[in-house]
Formats: sequence, structure tokens, C-alpha cells
Amino acid sequence: MTAFALPARVARFPFPFPHETYRYSTNVEPAGTRAVTAAGSWGEDPVDVDEFYLGDLAERDRILGADPDRFQALPHMEAAQWETMTTLMRMLADAHPDRFSLARDGDRWHWRNGELGWDQSFVVGVADSLPEPPLRYIGRQVQEDVVLLDQREGALWGDAGLVTFAADWSLRFDVGMSFLQIHGPVPRVHEEGVIPRAQQFLMGLQAGQRYRRTNWTLTVDRRLDTATETYPDWGRDRRLLGEGPLADVGRRLHLRVEVQHLIRLGASNAILFLIRTHLLPFEDVALVPEWAQRLHDILVELPDDMADYKGIARTRGPGIDWLRAHTGVNA
Repeated sequence: MTAFALPARVARFPFPFPHETYRYSTNVEPAGTRAVTAAGSWGEDPVDVDEFYLGDLAERDRILGADPDRFQALPHMEAAQWETMTTLMRMLADAHPDRFSLARDGDRWHWRNGELGWDQSFVVGVADSLPEPPLRYIGRQVQEDVVLLDQREGALWGDAGLVTFAADWSLRFDVGMSFLQIHGPVPRVHEEGVIPRAQQFLMGLQAGQRYRRTNWTLTVDRRLDTATETYPDWGRDRRLLGEGPLADVGRRLHLRVEVQHLIRLGASNAILFLIRTHLLPFEDVALVPEWAQRLHDILVELPDDMADYKGIARTRGPGIDWLRAHTGVNA
């Protein structure tokens, strides 16, 4: 099947395994260029707007309504919140000028979100010129989760964020932790020094520099919110997937890929960490034979400790079985 015959959701999916062998690493690369896959390409803009925009934001508002603590900001992150808001507004307006606009007249800014029908004037730094904190305001208008890293005392600290689509972690638990503490549970990388090296790299970013990386796991059904707080809602499906019909696995089990952007802000010196979650069911992955084979091989080769950390110890077996039964993969 050629790329031209593939559904758009497949052609632009950020398939995360471009190489013959997989090894856990930081896999960081400069942002701003399109990445080519066997099905198409993805990745020019740090903030992505696609056909799921309105649905994703409705889901974010539902989650925030049920759990307002998905937004966290320590008091000293106020300036970084404002800078993040105007930065993301500019990105949206530059990438989609037909749908978003940002104008400035002296201290007064004017923002228009044509997709949501929002029209707002504000003054940077004046809290009551917005209906809510600036990070929460802009976070409800992008599909990405947003985390802000403060740099001080020779380290990075996760001191603010709006995260409604976490993959088995909790912003409420992590806020205020150092970069090394946040990544404490990750196996293997500490012995290899990956996390300290990643922190040193990030602390060396200059204002305006942008990098990206991908991360992946598996999710049952198209569920964006798999945060620690909602484990009772989704954990059962992960445990029981293998007990259902194998034919259902292709429809229900999704390859979950995060496209993560890291951007150094100029005025506040914070690092803006954007996390966009993409979900593709195995039956769509199988439309690209090369993807099916690579995913199969990765699931087979992944060490048990990494499978446990990613939360796929119970789902990778059904995934492997489905790929072998319904695609032409070589075992």
C-alpha cells in the first residue's frame, strides 16, 4: 500500500522506531523539520492542531472540571506562565493564521482563537486581565500537555504545568521535584548516566532553542487520560485485555506516542516542555507492513524491567499475538 492510499491519521502518525534496533535513550534532535516515516511525515510545528483539536480540548476541560489539581504552578513561576502563554499564542498564530491571531498595541495584547470562538484582550503581568492563570488559559487551547522547568541551584525543577493526558504519572505528585527526582523510577538510565546528561544538555539550551524527542507506550482504547489518579478507571482494561477475544486487540490496543518539545524561554529562562499524545490502534499500525514488523520486534526485544516501567507487561503479549495472527510479521 502506498502512502497516498493511507488514511491521513496514519500518514502523519509519528512512528517512533526509525532504526533497526531500539535502545532506551534521550533520542533528542533539533525541532522544526519534518520527520519522514514509511507512511508519510510529521513534526514541523511544535504545537499541532489536527482533526482531534476540539475533542481533545473538550476532554481536557472535562478532566479539569473533575480534578482542578491537574493544573499546578508554584508562586515563583508567574513570569514563566505569562511568557509561555504569549509564546504558544505566537506559535499558533504563525502556524495557523486563518484560525488564530495575536496583536499588540503597547501594553495591550489581543488574542483570537477562531476554533473555540475565544476573543481576549489582556495585559501581560496583570492577573485580572485574564479569566484564569495564564498557563491554565493557554493550556486549555493547545492539545499538548505543558510543563515548565525552572533552572536554579545547578538543576532543573518541575515547578508548573497543566497535564491532563499523562501516561501513568502525576503532575500533582511531581510538581516541585528536581529533574533527577522526577526520573528516579526509570530503569537502566541511571547506570548509563542518561538522565544527568540529559539535564546538562537542557541546562545548556540558549534562548529560543528548540529540540524534540519521542516517547512511547501502549494504551487500551483511545484513552488520553491514563494518569496515576485515574488508574481505577483504566487499569482494569489493561489487566484484562488478554482475556478477551484476540480479534479485539487490533481495535482496542493502541500504540501511544508522545512528541515532546523542549524550548528555552528568553525572559524567564524557564524551559517549556510540551507533550503531545498521539494514539493509533494496532489495526492501523498494521496498514504499514514495515511498522507492524518493527513494533513486533520492539515488543519482543524490550527488557522486562522496561516493559514494567512503561506499564505494558500485561498488554505486550496480546499485542505480539495479534500482530503475528493478523499481519505478515516474521516471528
